[in-house]
Amino acid sequence: MLSRVRALLHTPEPPALGPEVRPHAQAADTLNLALGDLAREGGWPPLQAATIRAAVLLWHDHLEAAHRVVQDLEHPDAHWVHALMHRREPDYANAKYWYRRVGAHPGYRLLATSAGQFLEQAGQAELARRLLPNGCWDPLAFVDECHLWADLAPSEPRVLQARELQRLEFDALFHHLCP
Repeated sequence: MLSRVRALLHTPEPPALGPEVRPHAQAADTLNLALGDLAREGGWPPLQAATIRAAVLLWHDHLEAAHRVVQDLEHPDAHWVHALMHRREPDYANAKYWYRRVGAHPGYRLLATSAGQFLEQAGQAELARRLLPNGCWDPLAFVDECHLWADLAPSEPRVLQARELQRLEFDALFHHLCP
C-alpha cells in the first residue's frame, strides 16, 4: 500500500518550506478521488484515511484543505500533519504547539536515522547537533531553523537542505501511516 501512496507523492521536487504552490502539484479533487479508492481497497480505518489524506494534500501544497481534514482529529499522527501544515503556513508558534501535542512519536526514530545520515553526508555536524540532540529528532528545533531560513532565496543551500529534511519528515510519517 505504501508504494501506491508514494505514487501520489511523486513530484519533481519536494514542497517548499512555506505556503508556495508548485506548478506540478496535483489538484485536490484528483487526489481525493485517488485516496478514496486507496482507503476503500486498503480497508483503512477512518482516522488513518483522514490523516493520510491530509498529509498527501499538504504534500501537494493544499494547506487549507489539509488543515480542514486534521483540525478536529485527536491523534498524534494527525497532530504531526497539523504541525507540518502550520510550519509551512508559516505560523511557527502554532506549529510548535502541535508538535508538542505529537509527543515522542514512533516515526521520529526513522526520521532521526535518515536525517542524521543526510546531515552527515552534507557535512552539517553543527546542524545535526541542533536537530538531533542525543540522537533524537527535535521537531521544535527544526521549526526554529525553518523560521531562520524563511527569508532566504529558494536556491540557498540551507533552504535546499531544509526542504530535503522536510521530505525525510514526510517519508517517516508515511512509513508510519502506511506500514
